[in-house]
Amino acid sequence: MADCIFCKIVAGEIPAKVVFEDDQVLAFEDLNPQAPTHVLVIPKQHIATLNELTAETAPVIGHMAHVAAQIARDREFAENGYRTVMNCNQDGGQTVYHVHMHVLGGRALSWPPG
Repeated sequence: MADCIFCKIVAGEIPAKVVFEDDQVLAFEDLNPQAPTHVLVIPKQHIATLNELTAETAPVIGHMAHVAAQIARDREFAENGYRTVMNCNQDGGQTVYHVHMHVLGGRALSWPPG
């Protein structure tokens, strides 16, 4: 999508502090961190919301979770715990309409989140 900020990051048109990349996903530091570690994991393919997942695109969500767990291990907070969040549409808190997973860690996180 030409006007999608995350697609522009994937294309290299907008810089990001990349922490992981492979052929399916890109992970980068959030510009407005809500925890000591706040990384976004996104599919390279544009999928606007979870509602647009198909049988063909759904496996990328599992890969995103696998990458999130590896980031938590690499940053050494996997054992203490961390949170992954995926928002869907306006009431769910989604502000960028490109599926993404927040990985938050490095401190105790409270519940409920908001």
